[in-house]
Amino acid sequence: MPDKYAKKKGWNVPKQKYKLRNWSEYNDALMRRGDITIRLSADAVAQWYERERVYDGTGTPRRFTDFAIIACHEIRQVYRLPLRQPQGFINSLFRLMGFPLSCPNFSCISKRLKELKIKVPKYKKTDKPLDRVHAIAIDSTGLKRFERGEWHQEKYELSSKASWCKLHVGVNQNHYFEACELTDRFTHDDQLVKLLLAQINEPIDHFSGDGAYDEAPIYDALFAHLPNVDVLIPPRSNAVLSDNSATMRNRNIQEINDHGRMQWQKQREYGRRNYSELGVQRYQKILGDSLHVREITSQKQEAIIGCGVINKMTSLGIPESYRSA
Repeated sequence: MPDKYAKKKGWNVPKQKYKLRNWSEYNDALMRRGDITIRLSADAVAQWYERERVYDGTGTPRRFTDFAIIACHEIRQVYRLPLRQPQGFINSLFRLMGFPLSCPNFSCISKRLKELKIKVPKYKKTDKPLDRVHAIAIDSTGLKRFERGEWHQEKYELSSKASWCKLHVGVNQNHYFEACELTDRFTHDDQLVKLLLAQINEPIDHFSGDGAYDEAPIYDALFAHLPNVDVLIPPRSNAVLSDNSATMRNRNIQEINDHGRMQWQKQREYGRRNYSELGVQRYQKILGDSLHVREITSQKQEAIIGCGVINKMTSLGIPESYRSA
């Protein structure tokens, strides 16, 4: 098998440089991400309270809609506020805007989170299937549940005692989160592919993932859900052709043997996998790498809301770059 990379000795590759075609539009989009009216719009105000409060025998009828609870958690994540601060922040906004509304109290915001039934990330630019090729890239990352700060650990030479959850995401070629699942840190990536695919209703022609997804159950789940999908998962370095392997996997092995990994990646557009890596980087950079709540049911809803927040920011505008050197 040809080497994927040239030898380090005598190999000096300058860093690639990129420029933006839409700097002005992207600059405006970045500023609009902090616009509070995006989350407290006229539609949000109209849907803030339940219109018909029906008693179901389980307690006081709900006063606030699920839409209002989601809006509170979106504001909490975007501005990285602790649980009680969104209540004062939103109430002060309502007073300044002159709206006769009130924010749910912090206890209601917390308890209602785990009762939300959000299945997939929201706020994609369109709910209609795309006309052109629809590509999905999947990846996972870790989100901290709780731990000591890094400075405290280094100063006193303490173990982090960190507790992690794994966020599994599926990102399309337009950088929107199509699917996400939050699990404990011991769940392997390949166990979540079937659940991620179940959240995607649009046609997919291109599927990519890193080498961790090179497992037989992955191919079985993919072809059961998408019979005609083109699968780009790099096989292991010692992989060989096998009658028991999926046809698509054997094709990838044969092409790598014939042309090398770099040429295979270029011809098959394996670079689309970067969409998922960029997606998890954006999530951690914008919303942070920690979860706010402790219960796993609430954490799953928090992660889905977070992916929806990133989708809403993506719809405002993303950079269009081109290589300059």
